[in-house]
This record gives sequence, structure tokens and C-alpha cells, in this order.
Amino acid sequence: MDSDVPTTPSLTIKRRLNATPAEVFEAWTDPKLLMQWFGPENVETQEVSVDARVGGGFRAVMLEDTGERHEVSGIYAEVVANEKLVFSWSWITTPERVSQVTVTFKPDGAGTILTLVHEQLFDEQAVKGHTHGWTGSLAKLEALFA
Repeated sequence: MDSDVPTTPSLTIKRRLNATPAEVFEAWTDPKLLMQWFGPENVETQEVSVDARVGGGFRAVMLEDTGERHEVSGIYAEVVANEKLVFSWSWITTPERVSQVTVTFKPDGAGTILTLVHEQLFDEQAVKGHTHGWTGSLAKLEALFA
């Protein structure tokens, strides 16, 4: 492999959840459920819209405990009910930095193995920030099914 080929930073996080793939998929696609867990511990999700179909979009508005407002949106490239979501990811403040998120839901006994891969991140600082955000969000998702 040519070592001169640039690679974009990415992150991968896995979690085992005490819910079926259908229940976990719903938590990602039902705005009422998404509002309960989306965003790390210091963030309140205030608005969510989801149109979970190929070409459909999502948007989330979050408020940090510092008062800082965050808004992210994306377009679904792949939607396989109870198995997989692939969508673009773009912050309103940096619309030129479009990355991609892939979430898979695999049955594991009575639970689900969720794997989240966030690719094409801008730099290592973006990896650090998104790792914090996704880790905190997924901890809240785990608690939703505890």
C-alpha cells in the first residue's frame, strides 16, 4: 500500500445493549426516543427530526450546560430496518466538514451489539470531540435499556 495516500481520521465504538435490534433501531429513528439519549452528559437535546429513509434527513439541536448551542444534520445513504443506518454528519458551524456515520445492530442473545463507525473526520481534534460525544451518548442509550 502506498504510504503517501492520505487517510482521514475515524473512530469505532462498540456497545452491547440489553434490547433487541428492533428496539435499538427504533431508539435511533424515533425522535421522541432519540431526544432521551442523544448527546453526552453535559448536553440537553432540544429538537430532533428524523426521516429515516434513503435520501431522508435528520437534524438535532442540542444545548450544552455552558449555554453553547450545537446543531447537526445529515442525509441517510442506507437504511436497513433493525440492521444498519448510514448517514452523513455535518455541524451547522462547519458545513464544509461532512463526515459519515455507520451504525450496525447485530443480535446477541437477548441483546444487541451496536457498532458505530464515524469516518472522514476532519482531524484528530474532531476525533477527540466526536469520541467524547458518541461515548456519552451511547452511555445514555445503554441506560435507556438498563
